[in-house]
Amino acid sequence: MEIFHVDAFTDRKFSGNPAGVCVLPRAATEQWMQDVAREVSHPETAFLVRDGAGFGLRWFTPTVEVELCGHATLASAHVLWEQGVVEPAEAIRFQTKSGVLKARRTGGWIELEFPALPAKQVKAPPGLEKAIGAKARYVGKSRFDYLCEVDSEETVRGLEPDPRLVAALPMRGVIVTAKSSTKGFDFVSRFFAPKVGIDEDPVTGTAHCVVAPFWGARLAKKEMTGYQASSRGGTVRVGLGGSKVLLGGKAVTVMRSELLGEG
Repeated sequence: MEIFHVDAFTDRKFSGNPAGVCVLPRAATEQWMQDVAREVSHPETAFLVRDGAGFGLRWFTPTVEVELCGHATLASAHVLWEQGVVEPAEAIRFQTKSGVLKARRTGGWIELEFPALPAKQVKAPPGLEKAIGAKARYVGKSRFDYLCEVDSEETVRGLEPDPRLVAALPMRGVIVTAKSSTKGFDFVSRFFAPKVGIDEDPVTGTAHCVVAPFWGARLAKKEMTGYQASSRGGTVRVGLGGSKVLLGGKAVTVMRSELLGEG
């Protein structure tokens, strides 16, 4: 079997968020998929198996399975089209632990239909500001993560959080965001999730399911462009539509490796 190494939410190699993509001939055991994900050692590795008219899709970090992942879904769609498994004009349906997710190609971009994950404002839990190393002007709680708004793009870019303290918080991770001062972007963000083995995720689709409703309400916009300001960096276009968020991005295959033997 081949494992494709894809950089997602970018059109340049060695930027965006790397993902492993493995198209399976049949369903594999959970332990085998976790072992492969640990060996690949990308933030997430996606495993696909044909399921009727669509594909079953599961995502694993090097340490755990996750319920929802944007960049590895983008990478999976990219591989299916690039390898001719799916026709270029055909939309893709993924069956996942978070329900049906859809992908289609539009104007040179890949567009994913994901659930909106709006945050509800909460009191900052003890240790949150110390963990991220900044004062939060807003704290919210979404399905998986805390959302913190800080005062500026410069603050977001300069964060040096303490992974040990972030991992001690009672959620998967922490999204930190601010209104962008850079032309061409509406907001910037970073995402930290050491609890699931990712001190900082380079570009995070699920985080944009949280920040899109947040900034959409504040900026009175339904279509926006965000920049995730990790060291690799990546661009995510977002569109709001009721209970859904459209995530737009590009992807590029960096390498292929051959997995010897099966689980």
